[in-house]
Amino acid sequence: MSRVIAIVGGTGPLGLGLASRWARAGETIIIGSRDVARAQQAAEGIRSQSEPSVHVTGAANADAVAAAEVVVLTVPFEGQAALLKGLKSSFRPGTVVIDATVPLAASVGGRATRTLGVWQGSAAQQAAELLPDHVKLAAAFHSVSAELLQGEESIDCDVLVCTDHAEAREVAWELAEKIPGVRAINAGALENARIVEQITALLITLNIKHKVHSAGLRITGLPKP
Repeated sequence: MSRVIAIVGGTGPLGLGLASRWARAGETIIIGSRDVARAQQAAEGIRSQSEPSVHVTGAANADAVAAAEVVVLTVPFEGQAALLKGLKSSFRPGTVVIDATVPLAASVGGRATRTLGVWQGSAAQQAAELLPDHVKLAAAFHSVSAELLQGEESIDCDVLVCTDHAEAREVAWELAEKIPGVRAINAGALENARIVEQITALLITLNIKHKVHSAGLRITGLPKP
């Protein structure tokens, strides 16, 4: 099933990688940015490297959100709160929001291998407080390499999905498994995002220590879905 997906922060590495993968899988993608020209340039870059049938456009964040059924947040933690406050009126009723924000200490000048304490418990829970009541939120895509996403090879990685909404879990699950090699895992309630977000800092540590950009996560011992 194809749907309209807005990727807010879509000009960053993770956003571009997800946009490229999902566009090639048949989804309609709107890359959102504060800079419309930059968003349009990013969309053109994906189109130029893909089949003519892909649907990718660029727009201002508010316009992208207003046009979408699914909104994916791939923004730096330091800008998350202000961004969501500004976009609150743009979300359509019933929108599914997937938050991939990680509160890395690098956002305040610290190390990317550490996370910040968030009053609400996690970046995703902060997002839940700031989003309208009529949207459904899931936290996902924290453990996928942005660099690998921008390629074309299969990715050996699990995506942990945390949410309190069955529909949001289903959408995040479907989108994760549209990426070749990726497996989605039900990681329970949204409150578990505080654990999952910290895994990103660990993966960054592994990347640095092993001089790679491809560290991922696999959970073993689970039954097949």
